[in-house]
Amino acid sequence: MPRFAANLSLLFADRPFEKRFAAAAAAGFSGVEYIGAYDMPMADLKRHLDDNGLTQILFNMPFGDEMRGDKGLACRPGREDEFRDSVVRALDYATALECPLVHCMAGLVQKGENSGDLARLYCDNLLYAADEAAKAGVTILIEPINPVDMPGYLLNSVEQAAVILQELDHPNLALQFDIYHAQIVGGNIAARLDRHIEAIRHIQIAGVPGRHEPDSGEMNYPFLFYMLDRIGYDGWIGCEYKPYGLTEDGLGWIRPWLPK
Repeated sequence: MPRFAANLSLLFADRPFEKRFAAAAAAGFSGVEYIGAYDMPMADLKRHLDDNGLTQILFNMPFGDEMRGDKGLACRPGREDEFRDSVVRALDYATALECPLVHCMAGLVQKGENSGDLARLYCDNLLYAADEAAKAGVTILIEPINPVDMPGYLLNSVEQAAVILQELDHPNLALQFDIYHAQIVGGNIAARLDRHIEAIRHIQIAGVPGRHEPDSGEMNYPFLFYMLDRIGYDGWIGCEYKPYGLTEDGLGWIRPWLPK
């Protein structure tokens, strides 16, 4: 039976962030994820989790300066020290929140840059992050992101990510398989999930196109949920989608999958 985590950066967005934990629990979720909440003290986040019986599944490493357009630091030359600081900060939060997974965003390739050089830097930084994460019992995830939603992002396909993970061969590095992005870049989702299941530690879902509720668009998610059970996936499924309206009004799709 799938275990679903509410992405609090997108779901229940009609209320302040700190109120979304209770809303997720009331809707039947037992886990949460989000992009990041580094402006909140760790103790406050832990209290919101504990008060609502929630497990923190995943969040992102700090990804740089949003005002400068940063989408991750791991491939950005000249910002190695900033990247290492972001690793330390993320792992401090992960330890405090007992969170097993941290997503490391790669960053953007700028005009005129050599993507091969950036990929080598990315890999070096991933190994540093994974070594530090191993000390904390945390796994670093890499996630391919489609170039339509995020033009210039270094890592676009599941296959690129699989090659990186195979080459680096680190036990604390794994794949975050976002079905929305993977459908846009390559499709054939069932076969690719099956092919890469050993590398996958987290899955995210949304309707395609539009990134709305999973029961909108072209994806047959019930089939995929049954298939993931069949092939032995025991991780969480993050609900990272943009509701059409109030989150609660669009949760009919999840009710058959919640524990009775």
